[in-house]
Amino acid sequence: MEAVRTCVGCRTRAPRSALLRVVARDLELVIDERKASPGRGAWLHPTRECAENALRRRAFGRALRVSGPLDTQTFEKWLNGYGNKVNGSK
Repeated sequence: MEAVRTCVGCRTRAPRSALLRVVARDLELVIDERKASPGRGAWLHPTRECAENALRRRAFGRALRVSGPLDTQTFEKWLNGYGNKVNGSK
C-alpha cells in the first residue's frame, strides 16, 4: 500500500507518487525532485490550479512551518515553465 499525502493547493488526498514535494531551503521555495530532501515538505498536485491556490492562500508557509515570507520566485519560474510544457508552447 502506497503512502497517501494531502495536496496543499486543493486539500484532497492522493498517492505520494502523484504529487510533487516542495521544500524550503533558506526561505526559498524549491521543488524536491527526488522527494528525499531532509526536513518538512509540502505536497502538491502538478497542476497550475493547485499551485496557484497554494500560493494565493499562503499554504506553503503553514505546511512547512516557516515563520516569515518565503521567496517563491524559483517556484513561480518552474510553474510558468511547466505551464508552457503542458500547453505545448515553447
